[in-house]
Amino acid sequence: MTTRAARQVALIGGSFNPPHFGHLMAAVFVRGALPVDEVWLMPAYHHPFGKPLESFEHRVAMCRAMAEDLGPWLKVSEVEREVGEGGRTIDTLEYLLPRHPDTRFRLVIGSDILHDLPNWKAWDRIQGLVDVTVLYRAGYPDQRAMGPPLAEVSSTEIRKRLELKDLPGDLIPRAVLVYMQAQHLYGL
Repeated sequence: MTTRAARQVALIGGSFNPPHFGHLMAAVFVRGALPVDEVWLMPAYHHPFGKPLESFEHRVAMCRAMAEDLGPWLKVSEVEREVGEGGRTIDTLEYLLPRHPDTRFRLVIGSDILHDLPNWKAWDRIQGLVDVTVLYRAGYPDQRAMGPPLAEVSSTEIRKRLELKDLPGDLIPRAVLVYMQAQHLYGL
């Protein structure tokens, strides 16, 4: 009897407020460099550190718009809404793992958040539940990070440009920008 190999899924969580080319580049890099079948973008339902966010529904829709042209390997998960709680990664993983027993999950984080890990709930437990991959985010070198420096772009920078009515088409996929304009998000 042959046993079926577990499906390999990389999880990229974040506020996606809004999603941008840095998120997209991370997903494409992970899919190309690691043995994963799928990459799931997981917008936070609530930010664990209390940052204000655009509605969950809009952030999910923007992620879907961004993922649309890349193929079935890039998915958008609404699991954080199902979990509720306070947006803690450990809660999401403890929710996902028993519901997907034939899936091996990998958590993908950027090197820019390594300094925040001491504030994460149950970081040691997270590392015991899933493989953790640290991607090199431009401007945040770290020996634990892999890959080339990914785009030096942040949602904060994008929101600042939007406040100035400067459309950041160089930082946001066109489909996301079209959605933002149609929904009048971020003051558009």
